Amino acid sequence: MRRILFGAVALSLLAAAPAPAQDQEGCKDHPLFTRMPNTHIADCQSSQFDLRAFPFGPGNNDPPTKSMQVEGPVQYISYELNDGAAKPSGLQIMRNFENAATRGGGTVEGRYPGWCNASYDNEHMPRMGNGCMSYALTMKFLKGGQEIWVFLQADENEGNYMLTISEREAMKQDISVNEVADKLNKDGFVALYVTFETGKATILSDAAATLDAAAGALKAAGEFKVEVAGHTDDVGTPEANLTLSQQRAQSVVAALVQRGIPAARLVAKGYGQTTPIADNRTEGGRAKNRRVELVKK
Repeated sequence: MRRILFGAVALSLLAAAPAPAQDQEGCKDHPLFTRMPNTHIADCQSSQFDLRAFPFGPGNNDPPTKSMQVEGPVQYISYELNDGAAKPSGLQIMRNFENAATRGGGTVEGRYPGWCNASYDNEHMPRMGNGCMSYALTMKFLKGGQEIWVFLQADENEGNYMLTISEREAMKQDISVNEVADKLNKDGFVALYVTFETGKATILSDAAATLDAAAGALKAAGEFKVEVAGHTDDVGTPEANLTLSQQRAQSVVAALVQRGIPAARLVAKGYGQTTPIADNRTEGGRAKNRRVELVKK
């Protein structure tokens, strides 16, 4: 009898288990991420070109958290928990994506655990809620010359979550060794677009070609001394930007020394946000202002 009852119970449980829900027709995961277990895509939308405002830095409510405006292709994906599945917490969803971003070579630009501890620009982040962040995360990836920005919001009560993913072309350094040398000799300076971790002085690996060209130009241009001048956009406080620009200039000096340029030829100096060359009111302008200049002394 015990064997018969056990078999009957097992059959009953199997019969009661809900079938996996189907994804919304035409929707699929973004290549950057797999999905949380026991979820399906309930909705998705895409646009070939649009603007999204990704919150970054410390969370704030009044005024809202600062945001980075990104123009380019946009993808929105909404995931819902399958019926009968165990609900993950909002923090569990957030940590899973945070770990996935780190393993995938991305950076976390903003962490917003908890419910409504910080707000964001929901006018330029539609379908992601009412402006009150819930276990939210902003991530950035550099892939194939593209910046990929990702904003996650997790639902603490239902185990659901949403992603907005936008792409834009990263700032390129389209200048050769000879052109750098010519500009230094002719103009007395040249701007380099060295990529750093956001808010840090850590040089990213995709800046290697730019630094190689700069070192080659300095070797070819003569023995004159060069000021390595760090510049930032106006996001953040002037004091913090001055410090950051100095640290970034020092990082570039170190990278050039590693490439065979004598340290005695180089001096690092940070100017912060004091000498913009473009309009800081646009993301394109801010990208141009985030630069390192080699200045002939």
